Amino acid sequence: NVPPALLVRFLREHRSEWADYGVDAYSAACLKASPYAVPCARPGGFPGSQVILPLAHTVEHEEFLEVVRLEGHAFSPEDVALARDMYLLQLCSGVDENAVGACAQLVFAPIDESFADDAPLLPSGFRDGPAATRTLDLASTLEVGAGGARPAGEADLNGYNLRSVLTIAFQFTFESHLRDNVAAMARQYVRSVVGSVQRVAMAISPSRLSSHMGPKPLPGSPEALTLARWICRSYRIHTGGELFRVESQASDAILKQLWLHSDAILCCSVKTNASPVFTFANQAGLDMLETTLVALQDIMLDKILDEAGRKILCSEFSKIMQQGFAYLPAGICLSSMGRPVSYEQAIAWKVLNDDDSNHCLAFMFLNWSFV
Repeated sequence: NVPPALLVRFLREHRSEWADYGVDAYSAACLKASPYAVPCARPGGFPGSQVILPLAHTVEHEEFLEVVRLEGHAFSPEDVALARDMYLLQLCSGVDENAVGACAQLVFAPIDESFADDAPLLPSGFRDGPAATRTLDLASTLEVGAGGARPAGEADLNGYNLRSVLTIAFQFTFESHLRDNVAAMARQYVRSVVGSVQRVAMAISPSRLSSHMGPKPLPGSPEALTLARWICRSYRIHTGGELFRVESQASDAILKQLWLHSDAILCCSVKTNASPVFTFANQAGLDMLETTLVALQDIMLDKILDEAGRKILCSEFSKIMQQGFAYLPAGICLSSMGRPVSYEQAIAWKVLNDDDSNHCLAFMFLNWSFV
């Protein structure tokens, strides 16, 4: 349930969300005479940042060729081999969302600065096409039943480009005596990539009600429309004020206003004997934490607050749970990238579900900015 252009563009710009740095290092090392040991694919891998260096593009920018530099980091003496920068030659096309029915693809291959011009490449990548085509109508078949797919050209144009089928292909070189090890690594890697792409697709899937409302929460959370209603209703119950001026009581309108609100609004879990973990944030909240909805659930509340902020929250926690909300003074927190963020005030309140049971805690950081 994601447009091809949107998904491929995300995969291009956020490689660390789905790739494994150890596998990339193995692929790059295979260009040399003595490759490293076969890696154990790890979800998330090493957080090496990527830099995209443009080489060429077509006149209308519908296809472009670029070099991607993956910056290496060593976290222990055993990881020194992974600390060097690596390079991929990458071709990307079809990322124009207005091109109805077009395929989008991202193809990449490791390269080395010592490559001859005619050196063979070993490309891998993604090809993403609309689900309403006759050839690969897997998503439509799942939704409307076998044989219920519409012929090409008869799709509802409002939903035509909202759903797609993603084809994934990876290639790995190996020495004959390492075949079984590489095959096991490759299977684990592809499973990890598929799982990551599914989480990405759920997070960036636009709502059919409005393409500007922002992503849905991940599985395990209520629908975005329901959560938005709970957040605003609970704020009104506890504080007696409105979170924002509501122009319409429609759920989609409330979600849109919440998503676009200028102050950072974040929700986190409330579990006994467990650190609160973020479960949802509006766009300003994601910007403040410098993260995405996919990665948000790996961030704990106590990791972004400084020592003073943690002490204040601890002292106010019983008040929040008893009266339902508390105002927290100005302070400093940290983004997921370690950058300090100042805010003028924070408000914390309990979010209640339709049964008036505690669902989560919500925080709003007012007038935040990077220090």
